[in-house]
Amino acid sequence: MVERSLSMREEANNNDVRNGKWHGSISGIICAPIDQVWSLVSQTKRLSEWMPMVERCTTLSGNEDEPGYVRLVSGFMFPQQDGDRSWIKEKLVSMDSSTHSYVYRMEACNVGLDGSINSLRLVEYRDNSTLINWSFEINPLEDASEDSIVDYLGFVYKSCINRIEGAIEAASRRSV
Repeated sequence: MVERSLSMREEANNNDVRNGKWHGSISGIICAPIDQVWSLVSQTKRLSEWMPMVERCTTLSGNEDEPGYVRLVSGFMFPQQDGDRSWIKEKLVSMDSSTHSYVYRMEACNVGLDGSINSLRLVEYRDNSTLINWSFEINPLEDASEDSIVDYLGFVYKSCINRIEGAIEAASRRSV
């Protein structure tokens, strides 16, 4: 079950509070315990297991669980006019295993989202389920509407959330 919540966009009209950025969030409930979900989503080497459009994720510097860690993600996250792969250099702003949350900032990319902030937070739900909340904040893009960009990012992140449960099940089968 995935729910979409873009009520944060209403606040985007107040530039003093939201700094003129575009915002959105996607939530979904996964039928898996929070520790299993965290084990998957917090490891760079497992990114392609639950992000269908990611082909490669490479460590550039630092330790993946410490602020300052930098990784390069490449694949077909965002369509390119020349058919090339998109790439994003991300820096870990914060990671807290106790609250099952992290924040990455897009430092550089070929998709126009430099400076974007992506936050992921897991919350224990009932019956060994986990609520995933993925939110994002991006600078307005020229020649693009806020609605279309926020909707597209929502679609991308929703597809990732939808794959998490399957990735956990596949990993469980491999370890048996």
